[in-house]
Amino acid sequence: MIPLTLAEVASATGGRLDAVADPAVRVTGPVVTDSRELGPGGLFVARQGEAQDGHDFASAAVEAGAVAVLAARPVGVPAVVVDDTEVAFGRLARAVLDRLPQVTVVGVTGSSGKTTTKDLLAQVLEPLGPLVAPPGSYNGEIGVPLTALRVDESTRTLVAEMGARGPGHIAYLCGIAPPRVGIVLNVGSAHLGEFGDRETIARTKAELVEALPPDGTAVLNADDQVVRRMAEQTQAQVVMVGESVHADVRAEDVALDAAGRASFRIVTADGDARVSLRLVGEHQVSNALAVAGAALALGMSLDDVATRLSAALPRSRWRMEVTERPDGVTVVNDAYNANPESMRAALKTLASLRPAGEGRTWAVLGEMRELGEASIAEHDAIGRLAVRLNVSRLIAVGDGARAIHQGATLEGSWDGESDWAPDVDAAFELLRAELRPGDVVLVKSSRDAGLRFLGERLVEDK
Repeated sequence: MIPLTLAEVASATGGRLDAVADPAVRVTGPVVTDSRELGPGGLFVARQGEAQDGHDFASAAVEAGAVAVLAARPVGVPAVVVDDTEVAFGRLARAVLDRLPQVTVVGVTGSSGKTTTKDLLAQVLEPLGPLVAPPGSYNGEIGVPLTALRVDESTRTLVAEMGARGPGHIAYLCGIAPPRVGIVLNVGSAHLGEFGDRETIARTKAELVEALPPDGTAVLNADDQVVRRMAEQTQAQVVMVGESVHADVRAEDVALDAAGRASFRIVTADGDARVSLRLVGEHQVSNALAVAGAALALGMSLDDVATRLSAALPRSRWRMEVTERPDGVTVVNDAYNANPESMRAALKTLASLRPAGEGRTWAVLGEMRELGEASIAEHDAIGRLAVRLNVSRLIAVGDGARAIHQGATLEGSWDGESDWAPDVDAAFELLRAELRPGDVVLVKSSRDAGLRFLGERLVEDK
């Protein structure tokens, strides 16, 4: 972060300095919400969490190097006291960005693919100058300001991943980090239980393109009709990307290699170039095209974009994370998150990885959470799809995923191809007893279902 005095922090956040805070002291280190991440000159943001109250760690934060605490009450050490630390945190990030007009904010949203696209952007846009992008999935009211407060005078691009659990959330995040380029990847069923319906999800995702300035660029998925219609909701220039005839940046000649990695030709009005992705899954083509659309809008050449896309590597854990064990079993751990769209994409990828010889494909699937009244039907449909894709073995894990097993059984998987395991331990023991060299195992669920840890156990069980 650029250095700020405590007086400037108080002004930016609408707070007041407590009696022991020196207004001239400067914040020169990291701004964090975890006191364990503090360094000299830092600022600690005391959040009230579900399990812990950050205010209880104020003294430890100062001992660790913080010059002050952003707090909702006096804490006995130098503090900027505000009404709401979360709101104040966002205001501080906005104030820092307002001082750095050279920073271009690229916002990314969508029901699935945000983190992978963010990781690709971070690698493709590097030639434009120093860049800040969030680690993992820092995409909410805390993650966006945490990322934004890492910028400094040298930063040229800030990539902001923007998630939402309800209307107004993305508009709020855009108020913290105003985007000049906005990417909308897709509108699916993620968090359907919280939004209520896909129309509300679409309106919320559109908040990103509505926030763009007239000289900005909206990068929209031409293959998603709902996203394509967002062109009518922005004053910015629009770049359509996809395999559709509507796309300005289009993929042609898409093919998968034996490892499930896509190659294709990017076609634009100014020419074309070949891309060979190192990421697994045909669905990565759509993410790569979105990155290409943003990079071209920011002035990069098509050849440079294609070259950097072809060199980009996976950066975030538990997203199509492929590991081949010494015994010849391949584990695909894609269990950081799941919704019906990403589950279907993962199953299709598994089908493309069908091994030669005696090897089998295994789909180990857990619950897709936050689907509301659609939950049973959506889980049932996933079980049926696994059968139609001719997946060799299916294991549904946990009560929330029982409908996956039921759907597979009703679709015709009644001769032992589909199993239900009550928990992760039971699934692990079943797999441990039956896996053999050449098998490919996909592990997929929502994060809180915990299957990503099952994937790790399978990798370690050599």
